[in-house]
Amino acid sequence: MTAVIIEDEALAALELEKMLKELAPELKVVARLETVRESIVWIRENSPDVIFSDIHLGDGNAFEIFKQVENKIPVVFVTAYDEYALQAFKSRGLDYILKPLDREEIKAVVEKLRDWLGNREREVVADSRGSYQERFLVQMGTRIKSVPVKDIAYFMADGKYLMLYTLDGAVYIVDRTMGEIEGRLDPRRFFRINRKFMIGFTAIKDMVRYSNSRVKVVLQPAPPESIEAIVSNERVREFKEWLNR
Repeated sequence: MTAVIIEDEALAALELEKMLKELAPELKVVARLETVRESIVWIRENSPDVIFSDIHLGDGNAFEIFKQVENKIPVVFVTAYDEYALQAFKSRGLDYILKPLDREEIKAVVEKLRDWLGNREREVVADSRGSYQERFLVQMGTRIKSVPVKDIAYFMADGKYLMLYTLDGAVYIVDRTMGEIEGRLDPRRFFRINRKFMIGFTAIKDMVRYSNSRVKVVLQPAPPESIEAIVSNERVREFKEWLNR
């Protein structure tokens, strides 16, 4: 995993790089850039996995970089100003961190980045196969059944079991883990909202605002009583993008 840091304050850049090395040993900072101009040139010629960028640079605003280059790389904005969050997310912002740097915030960003890169790799693998899984083999006591993906509402992790819920309300056990099925499903149709749920778009009955800017998804058919499908904090922005594509 490679990263570039765009920051015109040397001490701030070194502090961020040191924190990243401690929290993500697999992440290698391949460049430290200080200006809009050199960043435009560098990004046009290189493709790291992630960009960490301050907003106010010596020769201008970092958003000018992403107006002038076709950027498909996720950006983590690290700044002392909180008024640019919306603009940041319009510039492929993966996250928005306020200075001074907080270790727990950086740790959360690293986890989000790992998830993002994992999803991207799974999509590449699926694309290379040319297709996604069309049916899942399930258990019904001593019987076995093959359930078409088009009939699946969602998957739910329940202890050591992975449960498959169909649109007509049937429930089956799948002999797979959530991680294994995630890469087998078309990401345009299914989205993993948290560690417990992988939901299909057609299973969404309603959505309501929840605490801490999260989203509660009302599923049809409903999961067992007392179990709620809440989009985790780190997945809310991606979830909204998935709904709006």
